[in-house]
Amino acid sequence: MTVGAAKFGLFAAAGAGGETGQGYFCGGYYGSTKYTYVNRLAFGTEVTTSGANTTTGGGYGISGCSNNGVAGYIALGSAAGTDVDKLTFGTEAVATLGTGLSLSRYGTASFANSGTAGYFGGGVTNNYRAETDKYAFSDDSRTSLAAGLDPGRGMGGGFANGSTAGYICGGVGGYGAQSAVNKWAFSDDSRSTLGTGLSEACYWVSGCANGTTAGYSNLGTANTTSVNKFSFSDDSRSILTSTLNDVSYPAGASDNGVAAYFGGGYSGTLAQSVRKIAYSDDSSSTLAATFADYRGAAAGLANSAA
Repeated sequence: MTVGAAKFGLFAAAGAGGETGQGYFCGGYYGSTKYTYVNRLAFGTEVTTSGANTTTGGGYGISGCSNNGVAGYIALGSAAGTDVDKLTFGTEAVATLGTGLSLSRYGTASFANSGTAGYFGGGVTNNYRAETDKYAFSDDSRTSLAAGLDPGRGMGGGFANGSTAGYICGGVGGYGAQSAVNKWAFSDDSRSTLGTGLSEACYWVSGCANGTTAGYSNLGTANTTSVNKFSFSDDSRSILTSTLNDVSYPAGASDNGVAAYFGGGYSGTLAQSVRKIAYSDDSSSTLAATFADYRGAAAGLANSAA
């Protein structure tokens, strides 16, 4: 696959690394307006700044994943239904891939087998989709998995267990909000469903992961401050209570080995605060810094090797 050169903007994607990286919270909407804002969070200093550039299209139902230390990939959702942008981390130059998603849709969830491939699963058209697309990082070529989401749904949240497996949590499907968690083994892209899903059926979900230790998922439209934690050793779930601020769907980004950050969101009013969950003990706190520009239903992403 080739990379198109017609569109340029800024984003980054979820990954792993130490204190030198950055999280990015981008896109989203409020009312009937779709935004291209990018807010940057420096992990080392926990200072937020506005991105120098923007996403190539404003929208909601966007998602991103990362070939950590190399480039990030983002599906633009309602902004441009098949477009996927690629950000080169070293220069922050963005180009739209020559080959987009296999189907125009918004509300995909994403995860990455960093160094190998990024995945965009599910979404919404005039119904709820199961298709899961895979982009090989070596040449940005796209294939579609034989096993997509079960059930088909959109607006779930994704995270990955290192180079072992990717997960998509929750979403909305034909029977309303879902609690199912699907898991794809990176060895053969086979899909299974966890015996224990989210503690609440919900959508507008965001997720992030602490390397090969655990994945964290907020509970979106369940309008709760709790976060679900899935231990990768056995896929067991625990519930972290009173963890987030009172927002319904913040976006998440991970500084691997250090902390998860859930920022912004919307619950009647827009939120600009950032909540931090320390991986050492799962304690939570609110950063002093806030976002200059933020809207709901955005994507939270990170390049922790920056």
